[in-house]
Amino acid sequence: MTLPTLPEIEAAAEVVYRAFAPTPQYRWALLSERLGTDCWVKHENHTPVGAFKIRGGLTYFDQLARRGSLPREVISATRGNHGQSIGWAARAHGVACTIVVPHGNSTEKNAAMKALGVNLVEHGEDFQASREHALRLATERRAHMVPSFHPDLLRGVSTCWWEFFRAVPDLDVVYVPIGQGSGACSAIAAKLALGHPARIVGVVSAHATTYADSLAAGRVVEAAVGTVLADGMACRVADQAALDVLKPHLDHVVKVTDEEVAQAMRAIYADTHNVAEGAGAASFAGAWQERAGLQGQKVGTTLCGANVDSQVLARVLAGGGGSGG
Repeated sequence: MTLPTLPEIEAAAEVVYRAFAPTPQYRWALLSERLGTDCWVKHENHTPVGAFKIRGGLTYFDQLARRGSLPREVISATRGNHGQSIGWAARAHGVACTIVVPHGNSTEKNAAMKALGVNLVEHGEDFQASREHALRLATERRAHMVPSFHPDLLRGVSTCWWEFFRAVPDLDVVYVPIGQGSGACSAIAAKLALGHPARIVGVVSAHATTYADSLAAGRVVEAAVGTVLADGMACRVADQAALDVLKPHLDHVVKVTDEEVAQAMRAIYADTHNVAEGAGAASFAGAWQERAGLQGQKVGTTLCGANVDSQVLARVLAGGGGSGG
């Protein structure tokens, strides 16, 4: 797969900025003190849907419009943030949107998608089952299936990392959560486009290891999903196109447990008073796990999403971990 070039990322930024301004990145003193070195946070929780995914939806639909191929209906599958992204962009273009989520999905993410005009369908016990059902629906209804990983999504998501790398040109290392792969692949695209020297470390849930296992094996390896807290990383089957990008460019992969993610959520809230969902805290959790080797380096993390259900957040902030539904 061809990654977006610098001119393509710059053009994508113009599309994104019609909807919202660049998100901030800050060096947080307390987080830096906690980590023992400079810690920067890219605040993708400050987008209109509270997550980085909206950037990809905006550019995906922009490319459809430029090709004159806007459909009457789109269908996709999600655990929440991708669905909000597609719902937002579909509404902006006057396109009907159906999103499939697994049973037991975040009630507040579901509500947010419905508020964007999404027709929500619950099917299956995990994201992969929802994705397969969405594909069947798209075929039956002759609707356009929006994938979770696609070059036109990467165009938009790359603008996040393009902003970050330009704003903090001396970053030594960045930690990027891996769900379906668009975030990490986009970080690689922006790094290459700008010639930025930062190392890119992928972070996966220790309870959803398909990407770690597949990268180690050199082929797609399906892995059971057991994470309760990091739903945005709850992927059972890695995408081969994403693996092809990640394999040569990731420095290494870190696995973080739900307990480590919960600890990171508490740390981020205490030190910055920003809310992070599980996947949104995974970046800092990865850095925290490797903190002994990061001294003297400038570390970049991403608060890539803030869409955690209120009850889950309350439990985590009270000292609970990933258990409890």
